Order: sequence, then structure tokens, then C-alpha cells
Amino acid sequence: MTNSVDFNQVESKMEKSVISQFFNGRSVFVTGSTGLMGKVLVWKLLYSCPGIKNIFVLIRSKRGKSALLRYQEIIKAPLFDSIRKTKKSLLSKLQVVCGDVGLDGLGITLEMKERLISEVSIVFHGAATLNLDASLTEAINLNTSGTLRMLELCSDMKNLEAFVHFSTAFCHVDLDTLDEEVHKSTFDAYNIMRLPSWLNENSIKMVTPHLISPHPNTYTFSKRLAEDVVSDFYPQLPVVIARPSIVTPALKEPLPGWVDNLNGPTGILAAGGKGVLRSILCNSEYTAEAVPVDFAINAVIVIAWKTAITKQKTNVIPVYNLTQHNLNPITWEAVMAKGREETMKNPFELMLWYPTGSLTSNRFLHTYKVICYHWIPAYLIDGILFLLGQKRFMIRVQQKISDGLRVLQYFTLRNWDFTNDRLLALRDSLSEVDRKTFSIDFEKMDIDVYFRNCILGARQYCLKEDPASIPKARKTLKVLYVLDLVVIYLKYALVAWLLYKVYEQFSAVV
Repeated sequence: MTNSVDFNQVESKMEKSVISQFFNGRSVFVTGSTGLMGKVLVWKLLYSCPGIKNIFVLIRSKRGKSALLRYQEIIKAPLFDSIRKTKKSLLSKLQVVCGDVGLDGLGITLEMKERLISEVSIVFHGAATLNLDASLTEAINLNTSGTLRMLELCSDMKNLEAFVHFSTAFCHVDLDTLDEEVHKSTFDAYNIMRLPSWLNENSIKMVTPHLISPHPNTYTFSKRLAEDVVSDFYPQLPVVIARPSIVTPALKEPLPGWVDNLNGPTGILAAGGKGVLRSILCNSEYTAEAVPVDFAINAVIVIAWKTAITKQKTNVIPVYNLTQHNLNPITWEAVMAKGREETMKNPFELMLWYPTGSLTSNRFLHTYKVICYHWIPAYLIDGILFLLGQKRFMIRVQQKISDGLRVLQYFTLRNWDFTNDRLLALRDSLSEVDRKTFSIDFEKMDIDVYFRNCILGARQYCLKEDPASIPKARKTLKVLYVLDLVVIYLKYALVAWLLYKVYEQFSAVV
């Protein structure tokens, strides 16, 4: 799961890269640098654009940790191991900006603001709350108003060449097919941003379901409004919108299978592999629209370069859907099958039951399975732990799984159609070196290898499970398999016994 990096070879290769050369001597400003995409973006800029001058990263204090402390934790993460060990000097290009997109003026000092205005020429705006259950006030403040605050800062930048806004391919839920253009919301984004000034929080919560409809959550609603705000600054500013679909673990870079959270499909595979997820409400025949994080990051870097070198602006703001769109399609059924296959080969530690989860689009059957295989075992396990005086955890785990499935099912019960003609045209325009360096070749993905790395990545990077524990986990899996067969036998024996008793009663009556 590790890569050996020869930076002399990398730098020699980058001399032939037009995109890498473009970033030489330029300074970049990145928001959202503590998230999955942000971390990989910072790594990729350092790795593939070593001539870059500075990378300013906006980081806020969180849970008692200062911005500087959070930055130190980030660069100690495994994805930066190769840089720390062989080219540590590159890390000096990272400049921490203490601030928060949720605060007026971004909460940055006047001195830092002046430095950003005078030095930065490329901006990647990825800061957002990804919490699908966030209140409307929080989502609007961070995702919509936060974008406006960034654009206001960038309006003063003397050398701005590109502002890449990270949106989502799921922000236009009312469209059957999402093409690569902005579709204005029926609401005025600026009026929505002013909502807290004339409604209290309780009133906002009451109107939220009606206000955001047909959006399933405040995240997609606030991101759609953010697109409206970004488009309002075009063409005065060189703004562009990038819409990734579900972002999944890395295909190759910075490490195969690299991931730092259990959101989305990764969490489903991990929970299923642990034996705590037994049923998912999903149409198994629908396509899973996902993009590996390194493909998404390669795309936004290429988009920034293209925006900067394009002098003749189009009439409408450029939009790129970062989606595979039938280039290498995979159904949800195949996702679960391949995930289960790789989990059997590389099982997790501390499995609670044999991994036999399934997909169904039948709500009644799903509810039955959730009650029987999720909640009843959870209460039984926590009850036993309570009697033994141990800490209970299963009900809490199942509640998290339930919450996650509730917000995810909207996306798994619908077939999404995203066009990506502009993205593919941009990819095809690259030189051979840049197409390899900033790869977006969905067609060349080896799906089997990718799923193996996804499972191994979730094991190692999220669950902190030592790869050396896999042989022992395989033995545990065999024991759970036997227990699962015993339970299945007992279940059918019980059903047969009950049917026999019913038959006896019926025979006696007759």
C-alpha cells in the first residue's frame, strides 16, 4: 500500500509537463485543505508541480485544536510520507492561513489578506460542510455565504487567473440529465443568505423542508445556490465550476486506496465487511456514479490551468462534470459483489458477524431486515455488555449506520445521468505527458484491483488495522462462516417446526 518516490525522476518528468511548468513561480490559495479532496490536492500540487511558489491553505480552529496544530497533523498523515522522507523542503511551500469561510472577512488578519491579494493567482475553493443533516443556517453560511466571502476576497486579487469552485454533480436534483452548465435556482441566493436576519432558528427549521424541496438535504440545496453566486461573478472574474460525483478512495495517488473517512460507499463496504450492515435500500441495477479522488483532483488542476490560459472568455461560465458517465460503468450490485469478494480475501478485524449484506429496493423487506439483523442484535449485544458491566456501543453504531443509510438512499434509488463532454474534450487536448501526469482515464481503471485497494485502504487508513492482521482475520472469518451456517440451519428448523405445529392444529380441527 506504499509507493516509493524518486523525486529526481519526478522533477525531470515535470520539466516536460506544460501544466507543471505553468505553476512554476505561481502561488495558490486552497480552502477545504483538511478534507479528503483538499489533502490530495495539496499533495498533488507539491508532487507534480514542485516549482510552485507557495500554497496558502485556509484552516480553521476546531474542537480545541488551533489551525497550526491541525496543519501539523495533516502533514504527518501517511499520504505525505514520501514527501517528508525524500523532499521535505517542499513542505516549506505550505503557508497556513488561520481563518474560516463561515466568518465575515474569512476571519483572516489584515496582513495575511494583503499578502493573499498581492501573491495569489490561482484559487481552489473546496471548503464546505459535507454534513447532509446540517441545519439550513449552517449549510447556507458555510457553503453559499462562504463562497461569496471567497469571491469578494478574490475580487481584490491583483493577479487572479483562475478561481475553481468545487460543487457537486448532485446539486440539480430536479433535472433528469445534468449537462455542463449552470441552471439558476428558482430562489434568489442572496435572499436565502439573508434569511437568519429576519427569521429565528426555530422558524427556519420549520420552513426548511418546504424551502429546499425537491432537494433531499440542505447540502445539495446550498451548493446549488453557491453555483448561482459563482456565476454572478462571471466574466468579471475567471471563475469556473467543477462538479465531482461521489468521491471515492484514490486509484493510484498519493497511495492506492488512500481515504481518510468512511463516508459514502467506503463506509458501506466497511460496515458490510464488519458484519454490522445487512441490508441497504438501493436499486441494484442503477449505476454507481463515483470518481476516485485522484481523478477529481487531477481534473481540477487541469481545469485551473485551462481557465488561466484561455484569454477569450465564453458567454457563459464554464462548468465541468467530473463524472465517468458510462466510460467504465458499474452498478450498485457489482459494487457490493466486488466489495464482498475483496472483503472475503482481506477481512477486517473484530468482525461481529459473517459479511452477508444485501441490496433491496423493497422498503418493506428492507425494514424487516433492519429490525431483525440490525436493531435486535444491537440491543442483545448491548444488553449482554450492560450485564457484564462493559461499555455499550452497538446501538450507537447502528444509529450511525441508520442515519448514513437514510441520507444515502436518495442517491441509490435513482439513476443519475451526468454529461461530461467538456471534461473529455479538455482531457483529449492534453499532451501525452500531461495526460499521464494528470490522469482522468476512467476507461483504464482495473475495477478488481481498485476494489482490493479500497478495502485495504479503509482497513489501514480509516480503521487503523495493521495489514499483518489479515491472516488472523481470515481464520476468524472461517469461524463466523460456520456460525452463520448454524444460525441459518436453526432458523429454517424453527420455521419448519412452526409450520408442523400449524399443520398439527389444522389436522386436529379437521
